[in-house]
Amino acid sequence: MWLPISLNRPLVWVALAALPACIWLTDAMLRMVAVSLVIFGLWDVWRQVRQQRQRYRLSQSAINLASDAIAVCDADNRVMAVNPAFTEITGYNSQEIVGRKLETLAAPRHDKAFYQNFWSTLKATGCWEGEMWNRRKHGDEYPEWLKVRAITDKQGNISHFISLFTDISVQKAREHDLRRIGYEDPLTGLPNRRRLHDLMTSRLRHLRAGESLDIALIDIDGLKSVNDSLGVEQGDRLLARFAQRLAGYVAGSVVGRLGGDEFMVIRTTTFDDHDPWIASLREHMCRPFEVSDHLLRLGITIGSCRAPEDGRDSGVLFQRLESALYSAKRLGRNHSLRFRPALDKQDNPQLALVSDLRAALISGDQLELHYQTQHHPGTGELLGMEALLRWRHPLDGMISPGDFIPLAERHGLMAELGSWVIEKACAQQAHWQHSDMPKLIIWINISALQLFQGDLETQLNTCLKRYQLKPSQIGLELTESVLLDERAGDMGPRLKALSDQGYAIAIDDFGTGYSSLGYLKRLPVDKIKLDRAFIRELPNSKADAAIVKAVLAMAAGMGLEVVAEGVETLEQCLFLVNAGCTIVQGFYFARPLPAAELEQRWAPPLLAAAAV
Repeated sequence: MWLPISLNRPLVWVALAALPACIWLTDAMLRMVAVSLVIFGLWDVWRQVRQQRQRYRLSQSAINLASDAIAVCDADNRVMAVNPAFTEITGYNSQEIVGRKLETLAAPRHDKAFYQNFWSTLKATGCWEGEMWNRRKHGDEYPEWLKVRAITDKQGNISHFISLFTDISVQKAREHDLRRIGYEDPLTGLPNRRRLHDLMTSRLRHLRAGESLDIALIDIDGLKSVNDSLGVEQGDRLLARFAQRLAGYVAGSVVGRLGGDEFMVIRTTTFDDHDPWIASLREHMCRPFEVSDHLLRLGITIGSCRAPEDGRDSGVLFQRLESALYSAKRLGRNHSLRFRPALDKQDNPQLALVSDLRAALISGDQLELHYQTQHHPGTGELLGMEALLRWRHPLDGMISPGDFIPLAERHGLMAELGSWVIEKACAQQAHWQHSDMPKLIIWINISALQLFQGDLETQLNTCLKRYQLKPSQIGLELTESVLLDERAGDMGPRLKALSDQGYAIAIDDFGTGYSSLGYLKRLPVDKIKLDRAFIRELPNSKADAAIVKAVLAMAAGMGLEVVAEGVETLEQCLFLVNAGCTIVQGFYFARPLPAAELEQRWAPPLLAAAAV
């Protein structure tokens, strides 16, 4: 294809002027000069042609390499040219689509008003961008992100349309999966706790006169013994079958799984038959299940309530259901108990704390991360920091981790808390990486429940990708109890995979477990954190002094670093310096601080002065 060549060039005009002179001039020298000028003009034209053709080939190569489909249409929207990506996405090759109107690809998902708005916007503004559904050659429909630009001539009339689009089927499927993961239990496919909150709120809002909600919180008794005797895989199958039977029995009601062995049923009814309904539910769900050629009869404990009599808010109803369930558990297994005011949180402060913690997780504005720095005991050099979870209760103030962490472990909230900590710590690390704060590793505590209830590896990698961090910027601290917890499975391959990715791994509370030396030999551990119990009496306790020196010598022989926790006095610090410890953590150097206070303390002087 020959592109137009500009004649607005001096050599071209000189060549045109010299061309007749080549014929009419009689002097041989002047004729030679004229011929030379014509040759130079032709050379300039040829050079322009070469450059134009080169630009054309480059533009064609760029269009052909584009992953987005490109279609050039005339003023009637008839296709004039397409690129290979168009064929790959739609299935139509150039010969099949050229001359046809582009709207022949449209899927019948959009109404007439949509296309009227599309064309009016395009003609008024000259461009349109948005999501549209089209149809491939073989008939299947797909979503695309479409950009259309109108090209006008010198008179301002539309002469061509250029359409650029990409297939977003994968992105839409991923969005659907993320929504499903966020609202569905992965094992049973039932709504999870978050979704149940939304569904209960919706049903409460749409209750009509004379209608009530019967709500039951069901806990399977002794599921752990099933897992121990038949294996976790059979236990999961039993949970799935339990969910299937429950959903089938209460068809038309909302059925969900809160986690572990807890299920919830929400029934809209006009009958005052709460207690008979609970009894029939128990009778049906206690029928035997066939598992591994054995008939297994499950015991279930049920806590129940009724709305609006027992509350009109989903948060209050969740709290009262848990109050009824745990009160029923105290009576022994296989009991049912309906909520009554005597079971409310005023008479059960521990249950109230659990309920408040659930609310804090939903709101997200009560939880905080404080950071305690780690130092060299001799020089005070800043070497790292540990992220520590704190809970600032709106009424009771700061709640000690020693009070709410054990409750979170007992009531299945540690996976959610751990996920929150990972997300916030990674976000804070990303912020500090782009500020003048010291570039240090942040250590995050990992619980056993995170390892066997959630997909820790996927969450870590997702957060690192989201915040553009490297694994070497995040350290993982596991307590000895994690390594001893059989529910987490064999930790060796999982820790090896994390270590290979670049995560540093530390063992917290070292010396308080039962197999310390055994797992240090076979696990990819980078650091051990010597428990504060061995530091507290230093340097006066000969036993603690001997233990600390022995651990330091053993770690040096194995190539491990040791972090001494709980260092609070100068005497403890001097003892550790003389014993060869290179990293300490404790109140002597720094208390745990919120991120803002930590930035004020460790910001460079110029930055601090500017802030003032």
